[in-house]
Amino acid sequence: MTSLAAHDLVLRYGSGRSAGPDIVRGITFEVPENAVTVLIGANGCGKSTLFAGLARLLKPAAGDVLLDGRSIDATPTREVAKALALLPQHPIAPEGMTVAELVRQGRTPHQGLLGRGGPDDDAAVAAAMEATGVSELAERTADSLSGGQRQRVWLAMVLAQQTGILLLDEPTSFLDIGHAVELLDVVRRRNREHGTTVVMVLHDLFLAARYADHLVAMQDGEIVAAGEPTDVLTAQLAEQLYGIPCVVHPDPNTGRPVVLPR
Repeated sequence: MTSLAAHDLVLRYGSGRSAGPDIVRGITFEVPENAVTVLIGANGCGKSTLFAGLARLLKPAAGDVLLDGRSIDATPTREVAKALALLPQHPIAPEGMTVAELVRQGRTPHQGLLGRGGPDDDAAVAAAMEATGVSELAERTADSLSGGQRQRVWLAMVLAQQTGILLLDEPTSFLDIGHAVELLDVVRRRNREHGTTVVMVLHDLFLAARYADHLVAMQDGEIVAAGEPTDVLTAQLAEQLYGIPCVVHPDPNTGRPVVLPR
C-alpha cells in the first residue's frame, strides 16, 4: 500500500527576496488510501498549489510531504515515479508522437537504463489503452486528436505507469459533460478494481460530489472542511467558498449533494 500525507506544509512561489506570500499555510492532511479524494474551492484558494506540493512539483517552504512515511523530496525520482503518477493541467506531447508511443512513456520508471521494454510493459500499455478506450487510436498522432480523445490518451499514459497513487489536476478541463463523465468513470473504475488511491482537483461541484469518496474544501490556503460529500457539501459551506447563496438537493440517482445557486 502507498500512503501520501502533508505535515505542517507551507508552500509559496519563489525564494529569498523574490519569494511571494504563503499560498498554503500549515496544512496537515493525510490522503485516504484506496479512495477518491477531490480538492475543491474557489479560484486562488490554494488547491492547485497544494496539489503541486503533493506531486513534488513545488518544494515546501516549511513542513513536509511524506510518501510512505518518507520525505518525498528525499526520495529518488524513480522511486517516486513508481509510486505516484501525475496528470498535470496542460500536458504537452512531442510533435508527431503516436498515441501508442505516448502511452508507453508511462512505463519509463519501470525500464532499465537502455529504456528497453518487455512483455510486462506491452501488457500494461495494452491494458491502459483498452481501459480508456483509445486502442483504436494507437497509430494516430496525439496532436491530431480531439480534446476528449487527448485527455483519455494522457490518462492511459498515467494508468500504464501502474502506481498506487494517481494525482490528476483538473482532468476534465475543456471537456463537455459527456466526455468528463466518461473519463471520471475510468478513474473511479481504476480505484474500485485496483485499489488505486486518487487525488483530483475539480472545479465542477456536481462532478466532485458524484465521484469523491472524500472531499477536501479549501479557502485562503487552508483546509476548512473534509469528509464525505454528503457531510461536507452544505449550502453554508458552498456560500462560504464561492460567495453566493446556494441550495443543496440530493441527486435523485445517487443521493449525492447537488449545489445550485439560489
